[in-house]
Amino acid sequence: MKIAGIWCGHDCSFAVLENGKPLIHAEYERYNREKCPPGDALKFLSERSPEHADEIVHYASVHPVRKTKEYAESFEKALKTAEKNGGKFHFVSHHRAHAANAFYSSNLKDAVVLTMDGGGAEDEQGGESACTLWYGEDNTMKHVRTFRPHEVNIGGVWSRITRYIFKLQNGWPKGGQEGTIMAMAALGDENKYSDDFWRMLTVDILPSGMKPKDQPVGATSDRDPKHPYLEPWAAIGRRSEQDRFDLAASLQKATEKVIYQLIDFALQSAPNTKNICLSGGVVLNSVAMGKIKTWFGDRVENVYIPPVPYDGGLSLGAAQIVWHEYLGQPRIKWEHNFTPYLGEVWGRDHFDEVIATKDLTLEECTLDRVTELLSEGNIVSVFHGKSESGRRALGNRSILADPRNPNMKDIINEKVKHRQWFRPFAPSILEEKVSEWFTEYQESPYMQFVLNFKEDKKEEVPAVVHFDGTARLQTVRLEDNEWYYNFLKKWEEVSGVPIILNTSFNDREPICEDVNHAVNCFLGTEIDYLYFPEYNLIAQRS
Repeated sequence: MKIAGIWCGHDCSFAVLENGKPLIHAEYERYNREKCPPGDALKFLSERSPEHADEIVHYASVHPVRKTKEYAESFEKALKTAEKNGGKFHFVSHHRAHAANAFYSSNLKDAVVLTMDGGGAEDEQGGESACTLWYGEDNTMKHVRTFRPHEVNIGGVWSRITRYIFKLQNGWPKGGQEGTIMAMAALGDENKYSDDFWRMLTVDILPSGMKPKDQPVGATSDRDPKHPYLEPWAAIGRRSEQDRFDLAASLQKATEKVIYQLIDFALQSAPNTKNICLSGGVVLNSVAMGKIKTWFGDRVENVYIPPVPYDGGLSLGAAQIVWHEYLGQPRIKWEHNFTPYLGEVWGRDHFDEVIATKDLTLEECTLDRVTELLSEGNIVSVFHGKSESGRRALGNRSILADPRNPNMKDIINEKVKHRQWFRPFAPSILEEKVSEWFTEYQESPYMQFVLNFKEDKKEEVPAVVHFDGTARLQTVRLEDNEWYYNFLKKWEEVSGVPIILNTSFNDREPICEDVNHAVNCFLGTEIDYLYFPEYNLIAQRS
């Protein structure tokens, strides 16, 4: 049986499950090349997966219904398809879908489930929340608590702060730059303004998270009005870069305090479990997520965050609710991890068609040759198989470089990513070597967690060590990604380190989806080589 999950709001996406397992999860931004767009997810499904579209039995989406009904023709077509195939069109609450995406994508038999974001509709009466709590056991989730936006709204407050204090992007069409603030936090004084941000995140949620009526649609720009509440801190930020670092560090400290209290409350609500699942856009704060086990010690054994915890994952969660809860189907035992490699299949015909139109030179290439090129200081982009779902490149749409080179971070920031000098890069590491390199073990297959490097290891891989001695790591197992694991093993033989610098294959745009995107990004930057492991081919500019 095929079930389609769809989401038409920002971070538009669709997912197709067959007997509970995902066949594809596609995010609209990968195709229209704008970050975080809304769109007609049903039409998107029909266009990109016509082989599945006519076989859908059940559809699932997220409140409010009007977001789906805006695309009336597509909605009516889907209703007829479901009726023809003996199914229905279901709508679920925003945060229930977030929670399901986390719990049912895990291998945990039971867990407390905490969702945190910037707000979503819970019903057709207009009730909203930015934080909910659930208890998952087997194939059911029991609702524990819904916080209203005036009680908890971390994501909403961060959205306004990102735009109005830091003058950074926070949504369509240029994406969210909250990660930039997290990077800045390592360079600032966390105590300087932490009381101010604590107040914004607790007592003054409504005024600090308020969207000005005259805010222009779209990107942050110099046309933005002054925020009536946040302007004093915006003025501080305009003084100097160091002042912005101090603001960022203080915001991060206050945010961690709120998250700590919410997780503590969640664990108290379910004292019989030591497992926690988290979802919603706020959990992209990997700095905070990486501290959970340290904060709570033996109260927490397992922390699970899905590969797409933000709204792009709502389509997966909605479909999983139908399969497990509405249809009563048993949990699925994922083979080690729920796979993040859920993009569209791009065949050899597509590859040949694109390459024929580009000014490239191709040659055969082995893993030995790739590792040699990397050890010589070259930057190598990778296009392999299905793309990763989510914000993080995990080896199939990645830009790779030698982490031992102390200048490599600056080189890539300047010549490839064209972003701020302080932005860090992530290490991919063989999972079995994590304990040798980091102060604690935490499996992180989707780059969910920031951990501390061991003191005696930092100098060996300076290009992936942030200013505070941390890194947002990706742990790699053979079962997760065979080609990437084998590459890392070969790289370790050549370099002596089980770590490679890994950043997403893009330049200020969504991650590359097809070969055309990959080649265009390669030619538009100063990446040295473009590698296609699937075909054992590597490309250079002609």
